[in-house]
Amino acid sequence: METLSFEFPAGQPAFGRALVGCVGSGDLEVLLEPGLAGKLSIQVVTSVNGSEARWRHLFERMFAGQSLPALCIDIHDFGATPGVVRLRLEQALEEVTHD
Repeated sequence: METLSFEFPAGQPAFGRALVGCVGSGDLEVLLEPGLAGKLSIQVVTSVNGSEARWRHLFERMFAGQSLPALCIDIHDFGATPGVVRLRLEQALEEVTHD
C-alpha cells in the first residue's frame, strides 16, 4: 500500500460533496469535499506501489487549463485502470459542479 499526495491550483471552494465508486477488484472509490480556497488537494491510497508518476500524469492531463473549485479529493484505489480512474473522477466532479 502506498499513500500519495498532490496539489493543484483551484478557485473558490465547492459547495457539495460526492462519493462515487467502491473499493473492489479493479475499481476505486472517490470522495470529494469542499477544500481551502485556491487549492485542489488529492490524496491517493493505492495498492499499486511505485505508481506515483502514472497518477501525476493523469491528474496533470485532467486538470490542465481547467478552472476547478477548491476540493479535497480522497481516492482509495484497488488497481483500477487509468480509464476507470478518469471516469470516476469525472463522475464525482460532475456531482459537485452541477445542480
